[in-house]
Amino acid sequence: MFIKTPEEAFISEEKLKKEWAVHNYLSKPDLARAKEEYEEFKNLLVRKVPHISCFPKSESVTIDSIYCRDASIATDHGMIICNMGKQARSMEPNAQKKFFEASNIPVLGTIKNPGTLEGGDVAWLDKNTLAVGHTYRTNLSGIKQLKELLAHYNIKVLVAELPHYKGPTDVFHLMSILSPVDKDLAVVYSPLMPISFRNELLHRGFTFVEVPEHEFESMGCNVLAVGPRDCVMVAGNTDTENALRKAGCTVHTYEGKEISYKGGGGPTCLTRPIYRQD
Repeated sequence: MFIKTPEEAFISEEKLKKEWAVHNYLSKPDLARAKEEYEEFKNLLVRKVPHISCFPKSESVTIDSIYCRDASIATDHGMIICNMGKQARSMEPNAQKKFFEASNIPVLGTIKNPGTLEGGDVAWLDKNTLAVGHTYRTNLSGIKQLKELLAHYNIKVLVAELPHYKGPTDVFHLMSILSPVDKDLAVVYSPLMPISFRNELLHRGFTFVEVPEHEFESMGCNVLAVGPRDCVMVAGNTDTENALRKAGCTVHTYEGKEISYKGGGGPTCLTRPIYRQD
């Protein structure tokens, strides 16, 4: 698994002051507190994930690069390098690509203009099924290119047509409303799920942990599985946390005011898994 710490992404108070408003953060993150929160988050991962590496600092990218999930997609056949729907993040995919190549991690392909695709819009449902959201960040050309890259490997791409919600400037990904935490269990926010997509998940045998409305904006639906039914989530979403435990999950929480709430990126956004196991 790869991560990007505040030291490498936020870098300095000066960079945060310059960029937080441009990137639609709720307010400027406090760098010292962000480092403390991230250390707590990282310690949760270290106990569960055998190999964790950090993406390096790069002056070419912005503070949003802390949400390193979005610039690439992991497959069993190599990484797919995304093309960001948020123009201000356009340099992140190439920065990750260079790092993967330097680390001898194979690259399967790259999404190219006019296609856009962001990692937060995709989620593996099983070994041969990848769900992808059609959103303001991921367009039809990007989805078409994704299908073409995976067709040779008999991988089905299941498209979820997501709603307008708060519009083009909001960070609204498929994984804003869907977090698979086991092969047959997913955390979902049903009010924003397409009916056909939700029914398809049920048909595939998924049961749902339903996030209540009052915990959606606080990222109750953004849950990272570090193992089957072994979950990491932002602290404070107690109803969702209790529902996960009732479903047989182990739940670990971290304080995420600076690194998650303000920038709109939960634990899935803060990580770029490279390998997956069914």
